[in-house]
Amino acid sequence: MQKNARSMYFVSGNEPKMLQNAPVFDPDSIVIDLARRVPATEKDSARILVKEALRFLDYSNVEVIVRINPLSSEYGLKDVKTIAPVKPYAFMIPKARAEDIQALANLLSEIEKAQGFEEESIKLIPMIDNIVGLESVHSTINASSRVTAAFLNAEDLAADYGSKRTKEGDEILYARSKVSMACRAAGIEVIDTPYMDINDSEGLEMDTEKANLLGFTGKAAIDGRQVETINIVFDASLKQAAFPQTYI
Repeated sequence: MQKNARSMYFVSGNEPKMLQNAPVFDPDSIVIDLARRVPATEKDSARILVKEALRFLDYSNVEVIVRINPLSSEYGLKDVKTIAPVKPYAFMIPKARAEDIQALANLLSEIEKAQGFEEESIKLIPMIDNIVGLESVHSTINASSRVTAAFLNAEDLAADYGSKRTKEGDEILYARSKVSMACRAAGIEVIDTPYMDINDSEGLEMDTEKANLLGFTGKAAIDGRQVETINIVFDASLKQAAFPQTYI
């Protein structure tokens, strides 16, 4: 991802209007979701819709990431093989393991060669969304040089270890710290979990500031209205970080 990418806006892969309008909110990246937001009966049609969107819509000012279905499902590899030829910026991998990252890296190398793309032009973003993924985050994010960022999905992670999510986020402090430090050590971007109450702008601002203090470089948005707040918080942080450098 671009350095200091702030906002990552998730949209449904089966909603043409969302695909068309997503750049209007000025996110740094758009995640087109083929997994959680798309029912099984629409997986195949959504995959084709996303492929055509990447071919014909104007995404020139935003990084487009495609969240595929789990590789353990019947859909995951189909997602990659169908969409890689239209060259998304990256694929987001749910329930990612190091061996998954390595296998996808090899597959993408074959596709890039066949399509005449530059080697490693398609990136990978592992999703940290279960206990195993959290505890093996170091090996996962270092499994391939294609890995450009990691995304913490705290909703699924908390469900996996039997916790209830709260607005305060105390239950994910360990996860946030572990993922953030691992990514910083690896020299890649790290994107925080979304704030789920789309009508609580004050809570979003506080949660984004907390993520920033914990070392995250950006935050996910599940509603276009959240993007501006996220961008403002991270912009302010970058300005504060740069200020004392002018006096050294």
